[in-house]
Amino acid sequence: MFGCLVAGRLVQAAPQQVAEDKFVFDLPDYENINHVVVFMLGTIPFPDGMGGSVYFCYPDQSGMAVWQLLGFVTNEKPSAIFKISGLKSGKGSQHPFGAMNLPQTPSVAQIGISVELLENLAQQTPVASAAVSSVDSFTEFTQKMLDNFYNFASSFAVTQAQMTPNPSEAFIPANVVLKWYENFQRRLTQNPLFWKT
Repeated sequence: MFGCLVAGRLVQAAPQQVAEDKFVFDLPDYENINHVVVFMLGTIPFPDGMGGSVYFCYPDQSGMAVWQLLGFVTNEKPSAIFKISGLKSGKGSQHPFGAMNLPQTPSVAQIGISVELLENLAQQTPVASAAVSSVDSFTEFTQKMLDNFYNFASSFAVTQAQMTPNPSEAFIPANVVLKWYENFQRRLTQNPLFWKT
């Protein structure tokens, strides 16, 4: 029903079923994992009105299991990417795996999936830093750079009446910069790699 993927590793498609409605994947050498993808295999959908809460579990310094809610998967949202690199020192949250005493070893973490009612999923609050931005860092950098350039160039804008003649200086109308800015933003939205062609 579920799969788990870590970049550079084989796909895990056979979770350990620890209860009728709970599944776990082991993540060996978890200290070197930044992101994990949890997805439905497409073979068995959730029953109507059900979805899966996705948890990250790692051993704290005393070896106790610390569980953190990452998010969820549903029939309508069958896959999700979670950033776990910043969670390894965070606080735990309420979880449905407590009574199971899953075995923990110092270098192995786990991804847990708990099948629950969709209305319960809607009331849960995942760890904020687990969400992966839908905008990649290059696109985000480019947007910030465009904003910065436009704001910088606009700060020098003067009206025609304020201009003093200076034959050695060229002037670019502000509306030309604005048009370039809007065109570049539109092209970046359509294809973030358009500049490579």
